[in-house]
Amino acid sequence: MAVMRMPLVVGVDGSESSLRALDWAVDEAERLGLPLRIVHASLWERYEIAPYPYGYVIPSAEVPSEDLLDSAAERARRRVPDLVVSTEELPEAPEIGLLNEARNAAAIVTGSRGRGPVTELLLGSVGLAVAARAHCPVIVVRGTEESLKARHHRVVLGIGEADTGGVAARFALREAEARGCALEAVRAWRCPAHESAGHASLAAEPAHVHEERAVALIDDALCEPLRGHPGLDILRTTSEGPAHKVLRDRTATADLLVLGARRRHSHLGLQLSRVAHTLLHHADCPVAIVPQHG
Repeated sequence: MAVMRMPLVVGVDGSESSLRALDWAVDEAERLGLPLRIVHASLWERYEIAPYPYGYVIPSAEVPSEDLLDSAAERARRRVPDLVVSTEELPEAPEIGLLNEARNAAAIVTGSRGRGPVTELLLGSVGLAVAARAHCPVIVVRGTEESLKARHHRVVLGIGEADTGGVAARFALREAEARGCALEAVRAWRCPAHESAGHASLAAEPAHVHEERAVALIDDALCEPLRGHPGLDILRTTSEGPAHKVLRDRTATADLLVLGARRRHSHLGLQLSRVAHTLLHHADCPVAIVPQHG
């Protein structure tokens, strides 16, 4: 009996951002050999009419959900004719609907903005809430055309603390292997302020000690996961500076940024680090938030 694989789920709302997310999700599902599930939350917030690419206009209050979903499914099948595609209208608010979908999804894919007059740099409230709470990986599709079309041939893994790295490293390695590209593991490090600019005290640790710790964190994060991916091209990068700036700079030549996130069952609020929050808004490539439960 064939084993059913959990689908890749993408949320659509008729906006240009969600269509970019749909196209990315189609390519991702094909890469990973996953079925694609396209969903639309019928209680999506009613914004002003948004321009729909290719000359159409989709006012969310006027276009039936089934028409929007049929159009999205047709677009997906035109892009990859053999892809297994299903659709469903969710009679819920989008955040609730997508979080429920996350319970039985390989990953959730969303656009980087919604319908309203929000600047391109800013992530919509739905995408942020889902990325911060979902119990499966969430990919927010943003960035340049080069990154969206996977022209850089590089996946970047941000190495955080030890308790967020294992699952994220496995996710990043699978992505790099499926794409046939290099994985760059990046760890930022900083000296305390009193050690910088040549003012280190005799008792303070020199810069090379902080860099060596960064190297050790990368090695620890990759050691076990790498056993299942022999022969993969791995780059290890340590860089002095704030983590959000170091990683944002690396996204300029990346097709995907992968970050781990700790999910604590007793915590009900948004569970995102400052680094993840910043990169979800400002990265130059799609960003995957991979939860580590516990």
